[in-house]
Amino acid sequence: MSLFFRRFNQVRTVLLLRSIAIVIQIALIFFVNLVLQYHLPWLPLLLIILFEALFTLASYLYFRSGNKANKSALLGQICADILFLSLILYFSGGATNAFVSLLLIPIAIAAVTLTPMLLGAVALLAVASYSVLLWLLPMSVMHGNMEGHFIGMWINFLFSSIVVATVVGQMARQISKKELAIAAFREEQLKQEKVISLGVASAQITHQLATPIGTVQLLVDELSDDYPKNSIITDLQVELKRCTKSLNDFRTMVFDIKEQISKDISCTEIIEQVIEHVGLNYPDVDAQFIQVPSLSVSQEYGHILADASLLPAILNLVNNAIRATKANKSAKIEISSKQNTHKWQLSIRDYGKGFTSIMLNELGVKPVNSEQGLGMAVFLSHASLERLGGTLTLTNHLEGGAIVTLELPLLTKTAQGSTS
Repeated sequence: MSLFFRRFNQVRTVLLLRSIAIVIQIALIFFVNLVLQYHLPWLPLLLIILFEALFTLASYLYFRSGNKANKSALLGQICADILFLSLILYFSGGATNAFVSLLLIPIAIAAVTLTPMLLGAVALLAVASYSVLLWLLPMSVMHGNMEGHFIGMWINFLFSSIVVATVVGQMARQISKKELAIAAFREEQLKQEKVISLGVASAQITHQLATPIGTVQLLVDELSDDYPKNSIITDLQVELKRCTKSLNDFRTMVFDIKEQISKDISCTEIIEQVIEHVGLNYPDVDAQFIQVPSLSVSQEYGHILADASLLPAILNLVNNAIRATKANKSAKIEISSKQNTHKWQLSIRDYGKGFTSIMLNELGVKPVNSEQGLGMAVFLSHASLERLGGTLTLTNHLEGGAIVTLELPLLTKTAQGSTS
């Protein structure tokens, strides 16, 4: 949508400049004819200006009604400016008109708004228009040394067109790149601020949970002494140990991330931990692991450089896939792994309802409302993978469900030796 409004603003600016030019053109015609007593043809000039005004009004109504202001529309408006200006110049002296250099203005506008290929087309059209105006000059004007003078003017216009197209175009592209870089930096900064705020909130909640979990652990231990054969108390002890282990793992992960501790991790080890996680926590889910043949010479999976946040990020995605599958009354997910020379790829397919177009655009960028939650897991996983140099891709499967694919760069043998 931002690109659409940008194009619309550019077209609106061109229409505004043309409207101002129409007023100036009418004023100049009256000034030249009435004050300077130059007898210009009134009827052709006023008819051209009338068509120019009607075209401007029609264009304004067309784009205001909601039609797309794309590059082609902008190119058409700039070419129309060259055409109208050329016709006015033809009936007011042609190439001898002092305002013939105004043909450079459409080139400058195209340099700022259009791609290099379309800019070249506009520049060629302007040069061709000037060439035709010069060619149509009557022979009576070409007396003495005037022919060499007009040829020099044509060469000067050609050189000026090239300079404007290249210099202004290059400067505009550099400014556009800087604006995009600044916008991307601001977006990344906002995302990191959200991640930091979520991390602080998680740390506070974890700290608050440590005390009641410890208290409950003491109570369960006392109950276990009184009722050693009670299966319910035994189950409670198992679950409390899991909670305690999760809290300790979270503290370790936070410390490693804070100290920027990374280590060499085998992709095979990650796959085994994912399969073990699904088997222990979701025994009712049929998790099928698909091993895609490696494209490298070795059949073993490589190694990656990551910190403690990688595995939780992957497990968050697996948990999301299982929840989506169960919400669609299914109990099956597919996990596939493959690698090439430089990257390791892990794909998780669920059998849920898939992502909507809005979710595909916003998931991972910010928390999104969904039936399963706020998309917090995907948001945090996306941030963790980006920090580790990886990417996260969300797509819908053609046969139903969704696919979450993560890619991470593999360590080279030299890097593996240095980290070991």
